[in-house]
This record gives sequence, structure tokens and C-alpha cells, in this order.
Amino acid sequence: NGNTFDALYANVLRDLNDAKGIISADDALPAAEKANQLAICDLLQVYTYHVLVDIHNDVPYSEALTDDVTPKYDDAAIIYADLIARILTAHGTLSGDNGLGAYDLVYGGDSDAWKKFAASLALKLAVRSADYDSDGTYGAKTVGEAALAAGVFTSSADNASLAYTASPPHTNPLWDDLVQSGRTDFCASNTMAGVMNAHNDPRRAVYFRNLDSLGDLTGGVYGQNSAYNSHSQPGDALEDPTLAAHFMSFGEVSFLTADAANRGWNVQAGTAAEHYENGIRASMAQWGVSTTDADAYMAQTTVAWDASKANELLGTQKWLSMYMRGNEAYNTVRQYDYPAMNIADVAQRLPPNRMSYGVDEYSLNTTNVSAANGGSDDDTDKVFWDVN
Repeated sequence: NGNTFDALYANVLRDLNDAKGIISADDALPAAEKANQLAICDLLQVYTYHVLVDIHNDVPYSEALTDDVTPKYDDAAIIYADLIARILTAHGTLSGDNGLGAYDLVYGGDSDAWKKFAASLALKLAVRSADYDSDGTYGAKTVGEAALAAGVFTSSADNASLAYTASPPHTNPLWDDLVQSGRTDFCASNTMAGVMNAHNDPRRAVYFRNLDSLGDLTGGVYGQNSAYNSHSQPGDALEDPTLAAHFMSFGEVSFLTADAANRGWNVQAGTAAEHYENGIRASMAQWGVSTTDADAYMAQTTVAWDASKANELLGTQKWLSMYMRGNEAYNTVRQYDYPAMNIADVAQRLPPNRMSYGVDEYSLNTTNVSAANGGSDDDTDKVFWDVN
């Protein structure tokens, strides 16, 4: 948790801030191109901040990225509201003029693609904060409907992804851990195995290998040593050094749209069931599962859309589709309270509701970190949007 906090502030956010300074100071850059580049940088900062809030709740924001080495911690809900405002500003700024060109490793300089990303990110924050906004004063529904009207992802071609190279140093970190390191200490958890087996999930043979004779996964128990060869291990697809990382995908946006439709928001077109199925289909296609197998999977009574079980279905299926996107899978479980997590064997407790702040913050910014979250840094506390 401390490592993530430090990395996102000291590296990602600081680097993006420095990039914005360089762009702003470039007098030779055409105005429209400069505006696009700054908008893209700001969207990436917004994305990073929303990750931090989702992990910790209150974080440094209004006084962050300055010369002040002891910034205050801002209220998480207020940060989210400002992030949404920044997304809307960036969306309005982006135009068809060139952005970062070949230096854009996500969309290759396509500003229209970034506009879809901005709208999709706004939808994400709106849906995530919807339960917190029980009386409508936070504006989640208004933001979500505006994002959908503006145009979110409509196919996997819109995915915000980062490609890796076939050889170091820019290989997928999974390849580093699973192949280059020579480690043999990763296996499926009993939680993942239990959910996938119960749903006869055809992704089992792609997500993992070493399935049993019935095609089921064998998962290890949290907190116990698990013999490598006796359990299902990460699948061959994960050992591809070029495997892309996704910031946001069409599948994720489809689940968000299904949630919005189920809440009665105007999603422009389609029903909650249709968007829910689009989310599942997108994940199946991403991992090479056939249409026939995907259809058979969705025809099961445990998977087929049922509005009376919306949280269970959205939570479980989105969680399964967020494989290799740990933070988003973690957020999904906390938002929907599904699927049920198993208790760790040694700790005898469920996973934390949030991550505590790192040791460095208590050493370097004691007063402000101690005041964050109302003075509590307990990992059983909840982030502001986790109200259920």
C-alpha cells in the first residue's frame, strides 16, 4: 500500500505534472495541439488520483505536487467531485487536432479516442459514487447520463491499453514475475477457483492451467503454503511478454452502463441485460473464448440477467472479467459486495475495506496523515462510496 502510494505520487503524478510544465512552456507548439496534450496529461492525472482515492479514501490533493512536503489530506468525496469536473473540462477541450502523436502509446495521438476515454471515465466515477449520492445532490446521475450522451466506449477497439515489447526492458511485468524470475509460487486462489467452477466458466482454461480431469480449478487457501504442482497455476496467456495492460476496456464500460440502466438512468440505447451481456462477451472475446461457449455460459440460470439480483450478477461477472486488473476487481467487490470473499486462514479475517497509509507518510507528514479519514487509518473503515 505504501509502495503504491509513493509510486503514484512520486513517479506518475509528478512526471505528468512535469510534462504539463514542458508542454506549457513550448511556445512553438500550436495552440490546439498544446491544449490537447495538456488535456490528455490531465486525464491521466485524474485517472491516477481516482486510483489513490479508491485505495485509501482521503489523500493529498489540493496541496499535492507543490514544494510543500507536508500536504494536507483532502476529503475523498470532494476530490472525486473535482476529478469529475476536470474530466468534463478535458473532454470539452479535446478536438480533432493532433495530440501527442507517436508519443501517445495509448491512442497514437487520436484526440477523438481520448474524448471517448474521458466520457467513459466520467461514467465510471458517476456509477461508483451513485450509492453515496442517495439524495441526488452529488450529481452522479446527471454526470453519468451526460457521459453516456457524449459517447463512451462502444467496442473493444476503443480500449485504453498499453502494449508491451517482446524483450526487456519494456515487457509486461507479469512476464517478469512468471517467466524471467523463474518463480513457481503463484497459483489460483480458492476464492477465484470456487466462483469460476460454480459458474462453469470457460475462461478457466485460459486464466489458468493445470485444471483437473473435469476442467475445474484447484485453488490455494489464503495464508497457507500451496504446493505448486497440486494447484492451478497462471495460464500460458499470462506468460506473453507483450500482453497488453488495460486502463479501461469496453467490457468494463458495458458493466458500468448496465449498472446505470438498472438504476433507471438514461443510457441512450440498450437495456441493462444487453449491456451486462456485452460486458461478459467482451471479456470472453478478449481471452479467446468462442462465441458458442460464451452463449452457453450466459444461458445458465446463475449467469443470466435478473434485475432482482443485479448487484450479485454485476459484481460477480465484472469481478471475473477484471482478471489481471487487481485494483478494479478489488473495487468491484467493495461496491457490489459480491462475490463473497473467503477468510484468510492465518489472519482469520476478510480482505481489508481500504488500504492503510504507508510508514513514510507517518514519518514525513505525521500531522496531516493522522488527521485523514476523521483520524482513523483502520483498514476496516470504508472509502466514501462504499456505503453498503
